[in-house]
Amino acid sequence: MATHYPKRRSLIKRARKFGFRARMRSKAGRKLVNRKRSVGRSVNVRSSF
Repeated sequence: MATHYPKRRSLIKRARKFGFRARMRSKAGRKLVNRKRSVGRSVNVRSSF
């Protein structure tokens, strides 16, 4: 059987789609961040690429 390789995700593309700056770009994203913060979760930017 052939070896299965996992998907090679680009962290830059991921950050642009799901990152903090992407969240803050839309009204719904800002609401989501505020909702997470109100629960007590720290909403951070992924720092390492």
